[in-house]
Amino acid sequence: MATITVTLVRSRFGNTPKQRATLAALGLKKIRQARSFDKSDTVVGMIAKVQHLVEVTES
Repeated sequence: MATITVTLVRSRFGNTPKQRATLAALGLKKIRQARSFDKSDTVVGMIAKVQHLVEVTES
């Protein structure tokens, strides 16, 4: 299964509460913090909601 690395590149402040909750569910709190996930529909959907705040690398 493919792995996705998600890095927070923009601040979570100034966004909607749902977007902040999505970032918290992904485990991203600080800028330049990165987390790796197995690629699944759930994770891809969460990334789509905050795509303007994160950088995604697939490996």
